[in-house]
Amino acid sequence: MGREKEKEKPSEKALNLLRSRLADPNFIFKPLSDSPDSNYSKLKFIISTSVTEACNNSILLLGPRGSGKVAVLELVLSDLLQQYPDVISVIRLNGLLHSDDNCALKEIARQLCMEHQLLFSKVASFDDNSQFMIAMLRECGLAHKTIIFVLDEFDFFAQGKQRLLYSLLDAMQSVNSQSVVIGVSCRLDVDQLLEKRVRSRFSHRKLLFLSPSKEDTERFMEHILSLPVDSSIPQNYTAEFNGRLKKIISDERFKELITTYLSFNFTIGHLVRFQAVSYMDLDVGFLSLENFKTALSSNQRQSKLECIREYKSIHDSSQTSDNYAANVCLRAFEHLLQRQLISFIDNKGHNQSVEFRPVKLLISSAELHQGLKSSHQCPPVTMLRAARTHLENPSAFWLLTPQHLYSVMH
Repeated sequence: MGREKEKEKPSEKALNLLRSRLADPNFIFKPLSDSPDSNYSKLKFIISTSVTEACNNSILLLGPRGSGKVAVLELVLSDLLQQYPDVISVIRLNGLLHSDDNCALKEIARQLCMEHQLLFSKVASFDDNSQFMIAMLRECGLAHKTIIFVLDEFDFFAQGKQRLLYSLLDAMQSVNSQSVVIGVSCRLDVDQLLEKRVRSRFSHRKLLFLSPSKEDTERFMEHILSLPVDSSIPQNYTAEFNGRLKKIISDERFKELITTYLSFNFTIGHLVRFQAVSYMDLDVGFLSLENFKTALSSNQRQSKLECIREYKSIHDSSQTSDNYAANVCLRAFEHLLQRQLISFIDNKGHNQSVEFRPVKLLISSAELHQGLKSSHQCPPVTMLRAARTHLENPSAFWLLTPQHLYSVMH
């Protein structure tokens, strides 16, 4: 076994190392800890202040899926648990599993009992578990121990009567308690869902997680894909690998590729799945620009491109290429809504006819252009308009009405 390890190519060692990094959120987000303005630094300051100054706090982490909310939170908690191993307890709930108030409070009681080696009662009522939670908050506060409540999918807890949120935040009003409530949600307006009594007890702190900029993306890629100089990989191979990677990242063609990639609703989660390393030729031993092009092609939403091609059949059902019956156009418009290629831009106008309500295209002009280009029967006029829109603004999303459907489909 040892001899097989010794015979392993440097490129194979590099590939295994890079794949392990892609599966390690702590490594991916580690550069954020160097910046005082990052969400990592802000969140760590808020929680550590609550621990050291024995105060209560509540905060919301908001942003689209894949933007790194949970990953950054886990990185912060991991660091703080190492820094304060005996004074922090973490209670984790998920709105998809524990949105029912009784279920959520029972889960809190179960985790508190497990943390403090107490006997958990499965038949305890909501009031019993609520009183137990309040008592534990008081006892932990007197012992200078902070309880951190992580409520993932927070918007599900903000539905219904919100008894859990009220009980939790109301218990934090006590001078003896010492706790932090962290809500994680994809809804930016989640605080507006809170009842007045709950909102009045919430601190209204928010950290917004955005999709990375082009510069951030390049920085993340270089951080993830650069080989360490102190590993078992030969240093001459490491130096050449890193040198070639820097040349790729500084190449204008690579920058154009990243611009295209960012137009597809890009987030940190998409970056992790952008596995150009999977296409690295082990015989060549180094990453190339073609690896990134192949990775981009495989990450694009082919299912929606297929949906675009299908709308050619609507055109074929009409007798002429210049005029379309109203029912044909409306049927195609409804299919676009059903397949979620478009959606209404707001909930207003329910009393209006469908054909007069504005909608937005849920795919970028780059995806639309690629989908039309892959259809050999697409009329040149439509191709010309799609190409012009894509060149003027590659990341644009079109606003449509059924009247625009002619030029989008045909």
